[in-house]
Amino acid sequence: MQTKNQTTKKETNIAIKFFTENLGILGAFVIIGTIVSIMSPVFLTTDNVLSVGRQISTNAVIALGMAFVIILGGIDLSVGAVVAFSGTLCVGLINNGVPIPAAIVIGMLFGTAVGFVNGLVIAKTGMAPFIVTMSTMNVVRGAAYIYSKGLPIRCKEDAFAIIGTGYLGSIPLPVIYLAVFILMASIILSKTKFGTYIYALGGNREAAKFSGISTHKIEISVYTISGFLSGFAGVVLAARMYSGQPSVSSGAEMDAIASCVLGGVSMTGGTGKIGGVVIGTMIIGVISNGLNLLNINSFWQLIVKGIIVLIAVYVDIIKKRRLLKG
Repeated sequence: MQTKNQTTKKETNIAIKFFTENLGILGAFVIIGTIVSIMSPVFLTTDNVLSVGRQISTNAVIALGMAFVIILGGIDLSVGAVVAFSGTLCVGLINNGVPIPAAIVIGMLFGTAVGFVNGLVIAKTGMAPFIVTMSTMNVVRGAAYIYSKGLPIRCKEDAFAIIGTGYLGSIPLPVIYLAVFILMASIILSKTKFGTYIYALGGNREAAKFSGISTHKIEISVYTISGFLSGFAGVVLAARMYSGQPSVSSGAEMDAIASCVLGGVSMTGGTGKIGGVVIGTMIIGVISNGLNLLNINSFWQLIVKGIIVLIAVYVDIIKKRRLLKG
């Protein structure tokens, strides 16, 4: 059995390792946060911090699923559309008399099913994930508009909103959900054979096949996880907005990808950790919130995020070149 001192020492070593591995991105987060707080005194107010926390929580859940996919060596462009339809479907069912718990489960199951289909098609046909998930994105987004007739669906049950706006003590519920998913994702990737197989498949697909790994099952499972997390995020977002909106989360895939590459997940697969992804999400959330507080046109956010992704991917390429030379 471990003594209390051994446990404390182990936890300290883990914390030190985390800060050492993410020192650069943590420094960037502190600098950006400081600049935004200086330029906008509203940034550090309690209401704004809680608002940013809820927003980051939803985006981070999506980014966790994207991290699994990118580490695998793939991409999932359908996450934003899944968020929109899962939330819209859930609210529509509630308004039609379906019990809230059942509607929530159906909304999440829809996202899970889309992820499963993505993984199945990619694994069985060999088609590029970019093409498959882009097609799914269009199909699901179109289905969301057809289902809602192109209009937001207002939720008639106030009890549903608690899922996205409620608190546990002083902590918003979406933050609690995120903490649970972070813990689960970290354990899966670092403590299980499944996580090891994901890294192996993303690092060298051919070697993974020859080692006896069932690549098809891993691919299907990873995309299913991404779909489930996007479906969950869609339900929570709908609850937070008191409505299901078919146009919501347009560009969520870009935010998720940006969060991953900022957090050290290599776009070529095989590398990345959950802690970095969460910090990357926080940076994207602070930038978006800061630009809104400064009344800067939202179109500029697209430019900023695009530049961030470009720089982060280039830095990743430079790191890999140095490793190869070393």
